[in-house]
Amino acid sequence: MYRLFVLRNEKSGCFCGYALISLWALLLCSGIGALAQSTTPTLKANPPFSIRATHLLGFPNTKNNCNGTLSVKDDALRFEQDAKPAAEVEIASVQGVFLGSESKQVGGTPAKIGKAAAPFGSGRVVSLFSHKKYDTLTVEYVDADGGVHGAIFQVREGQAKHVRKELVTRGVSPSLHDDRSAEPSTAEAYEKQ
Repeated sequence: MYRLFVLRNEKSGCFCGYALISLWALLLCSGIGALAQSTTPTLKANPPFSIRATHLLGFPNTKNNCNGTLSVKDDALRFEQDAKPAAEVEIASVQGVFLGSESKQVGGTPAKIGKAAAPFGSGRVVSLFSHKKYDTLTVEYVDADGGVHGAIFQVREGQAKHVRKELVTRGVSPSLHDDRSAEPSTAEAYEKQ
């Protein structure tokens, strides 16, 4: 009855121990060999990074206040409009990256008319909800003739720090100037009085 599932050795009475051990050894060796030959995909050292941005001013061969894609590819910071060739600056020429944060009122003319028509000064409440925050990214770079230039980009809130981090990982030295460096510390303010 069990002859289909178990082979029995007539002389010793054991159940094919050597064949079972050999089978396990073969499976173990093939498993180790498969692990040794694993093919993990090689990662690029610096994969491309891109975000949607508005070029406010300063980038070469680009109109002011135009939308496009700001990207860090290979060794260049590029801004590309939809149907136009990309303008780029080499990352090696970038001397500083500065971050800022702004807000602007959205809604245009209808929001302004709604604020003006609101009774008893309640138009201020409309202003509270009609503001949108965004980040500004200022890039300071040197051109081929040694002239220092700056370009300003507007990106969604929280994305400017990602661009700065990407540029720093690709070799741009972190800016020595912090936004708070212009303000004297409390100890300096106390000594001046």
